[in-house]
Amino acid sequence: MKNVIKLEALGLFILFTAVYFHLYPGTWGFYLALFFVPDVSFILFLITKKLGAIAYNIFHHQGVLVFLFLIGYYLKDDAVMKIGLIFLAHSTFDRVAGYGLKYFDSFDHTHLGWVGKSKHLNEE
Repeated sequence: MKNVIKLEALGLFILFTAVYFHLYPGTWGFYLALFFVPDVSFILFLITKKLGAIAYNIFHHQGVLVFLFLIGYYLKDDAVMKIGLIFLAHSTFDRVAGYGLKYFDSFDHTHLGWVGKSKHLNEE
């Protein structure tokens, strides 16, 4: 089942990236500059696991990101639409890599299972 989820995420990654470049051709620099910005939320894990998980989940939750895109569309604000599409592409890219939204107990515990050093916990 995990492979099906990863294939779905790959399709969405391709879709969001294609829509971005269809709407904003020639903006590779902006796309690449912002693609990994959602991962800056990792810094908050240094304060507490809960704060880090909340920040990570806000910047990677696809519902929040679609809402952000729609706000940009409604306001006719290309910058907000671009950010929404780039962050959506990033979030689906993370899903392809097996990373999901974080639980509060551990950085490695995601809604898609355990990752990183704790990956062995998936077998239990």
